[in-house]
Amino acid sequence: MQKFIGTGVALITPFKDDLSVDFNALEKLVNYNIENGTNYLVINGTTAESATISKQERQQIINAIVKVNANRVPLVLGIGGNNTMAVVEDIKNTDLSNIDGILSVAPYYSKPTQEGFYQHFKAIAQATQKPIILYNVPGRTAKNMDASTTIRLAKDFKNIVGVKEAGNNTQQYLELLRDKPADFLIISGDDDLALGVTLAGGSGVISVIGQAYPKAFSNMINCGLEGKNKEGYATHFKLMEIIDLIFAENNPAGIKTVLQELGICKNTVRLPLVSASKELENKIATFVARF
Repeated sequence: MQKFIGTGVALITPFKDDLSVDFNALEKLVNYNIENGTNYLVINGTTAESATISKQERQQIINAIVKVNANRVPLVLGIGGNNTMAVVEDIKNTDLSNIDGILSVAPYYSKPTQEGFYQHFKAIAQATQKPIILYNVPGRTAKNMDASTTIRLAKDFKNIVGVKEAGNNTQQYLELLRDKPADFLIISGDDDLALGVTLAGGSGVISVIGQAYPKAFSNMINCGLEGKNKEGYATHFKLMEIIDLIFAENNPAGIKTVLQELGICKNTVRLPLVSASKELENKIATFVARF
């Protein structure tokens, strides 16, 4: 699965002031990332405010990105949830002909046992031949999928090709890197840990901040893949402040504010999220102006 090694970005969904999807801004964002080194794009992930996107809008967004991308980089589509049967039906009923892989978030709210996680992803793996990247983000789902469960899934299903691990748990990353099958991808979902994970043997990142600074972030991850720790950390240190800032209130309000300062899109979000506070907006603007 070489196509998912390096820097992937979890694209935001740009909105206009009336909260409709801003397709011009989306085109600008996609081109900006591809032209500046991003290796693959994730569509309709949680950073895209997928919980607020209708099925019709999702298909329009997919179509728009497929058209702009023009087969330049691989595309990953977020399809997940806490109703296993509904996720399976969604996968079966979605046109995946232009999609290279599926990113599927661990069931949220339900807090399944480890066997529940396994059976959930087993059903998803059996519903498609597309490569699947598991997404473990316990801070949002309220339950951690243990490293042993991830490794069990990796060994049992050939189309489960990797995990986006976002528990901000260094020990769990190391357990995954130690125990994984040789070709299984450990992808950082934590921007602040991405370089260290990559240097330790990870396959890169699915990043939030990377879509704002694709050249710098992808260069940093490439340093990690090449074992160039000093060069990689030189960039990491420059990005530390903005990584903290974009997650200070809620995601994606922070990253949308960065992108607004860069002239790519507005910082509009849909409820229940609200835009970044003026205080945070000012801090982000100060960083962007001097970076």
